[in-house]
Amino acid sequence: MPMLGDILASARDAAGPFEAWLRGANPEAARQVAEAAAGEGMSPTSFVRAAVADFARFADADDWATLTSAIRDDADPGTVCLLGMVQWRLTVPACAHHSAGRSEAV
Repeated sequence: MPMLGDILASARDAAGPFEAWLRGANPEAARQVAEAAAGEGMSPTSFVRAAVADFARFADADDWATLTSAIRDDADPGTVCLLGMVQWRLTVPACAHHSAGRSEAV
């Protein structure tokens, strides 16, 4: 069972293995990430990095509570955490604060 730090290290270190992991962990999320990333001119790995950074900076207390509950109740908290942050980023309304186009700074 991968931990969140291992998953994020994979995202930081090499796009290929990370994207393969995401496709294996959740093919539908991988498809959504690829589409959203392309729409923002980013790689899927950069989009996921931005999702994590944006969640950490902009998610409200309810979003954090939902994520914390999901992590607590699952046998694979690292995967659940990352996928929760990505899903949040896929559904949150776009605004100037989000990391779109600034993925290399993450």
